[in-house]
Amino acid sequence: MERVRDVSELPKAHLHLHFTGSMRPSTLLELADKYGVRLPEALTDALTGGEPPRLRATDERGWFRFQRLYDAARSCIRAPEDIQRLVREAAEEDLRDGSGWLEIQVDPTSYAPRLGGLIPALEIILDAVDSASRDTGLGMRVLVAANRMKHPLDARTLARLAVRYADRGIVGFGLSNDERRGMARDFDRAFAIARSGGLLSTPHGGELAGPASVRDCLDDLEAHRIGHGVRAADDPRLMKRLADRGVTCEVCPASNVALGVYDKLADVPLRTLFEAGVPMALGADDPLLFGSRLAAQYEIARRHHDFTDAELAELARQSVRGSAAPEDVKEKLLSDVDAWLTAPVG
Repeated sequence: MERVRDVSELPKAHLHLHFTGSMRPSTLLELADKYGVRLPEALTDALTGGEPPRLRATDERGWFRFQRLYDAARSCIRAPEDIQRLVREAAEEDLRDGSGWLEIQVDPTSYAPRLGGLIPALEIILDAVDSASRDTGLGMRVLVAANRMKHPLDARTLARLAVRYADRGIVGFGLSNDERRGMARDFDRAFAIARSGGLLSTPHGGELAGPASVRDCLDDLEAHRIGHGVRAADDPRLMKRLADRGVTCEVCPASNVALGVYDKLADVPLRTLFEAGVPMALGADDPLLFGSRLAAQYEIARRHHDFTDAELAELARQSVRGSAAPEDVKEKLLSDVDAWLTAPVG
């Protein structure tokens, strides 16, 4: 068998990781016990059994089930110390997987009721990120994400708040939840506020909905990156547009299969996007529910799509280039990628 390099040692940036979904299963079980929260049986069975829950979010019933599990997990995050633990452990897991830069995505309105309001919640999260980054040495920043299931006015409030705290570590503004609900154009003013404040535009698109949702993110929200974007592979002209504009797609293979976007890992069009020149940043999305973290996504590219070490290194470079990391951090990570690729195998 050909000897290959360890992808957990490949320096990379992680650009698609959701706050609650980053939790370790053991942490969720401990917090549920601490607060007396009864988790759905499907979730506890999955967490204790070591297998992710079976989710098919390509229909409304499946998406509702996914949201129910996610909301149950989020309900166990109730105090500043829980936030601090979650962020620190996310940083530790990323470092173990070779990440040198993490942009973690959060909707602070989800935690505001238990943390004293929207502003206190955001400040607690930002303090936790700053502390975890300082303690672990991992570069970390925050993407604030609006919920497309809520009113666009709520998104504008979040965008203004994100801009206000840009000097505290917020680097981008996103739009998450079921992209089949709510038109991207309904949120254009929120994204204009974010972009004018110097934040990256990073909406979700092209996962549960098709290529049109990616085009909407480009046309209506002037996206710098696309959360997922994998369905762009269905449209060669759209792939060319992404490639020509250098718009990075945050592709999450394990979650694509877990949510039923593709039937098996070999069906995720990593090779199609890569060969079309579309920049990609592989991400873990919600490892709590999908069962695999960052390095595993690179293993998927290797095992199911025959990516060579040189191609995996290029994926890592693309993740770094698509990040909001300072230039000196990018240069260091890119140099470390080259060193990984040229080091002796074994």
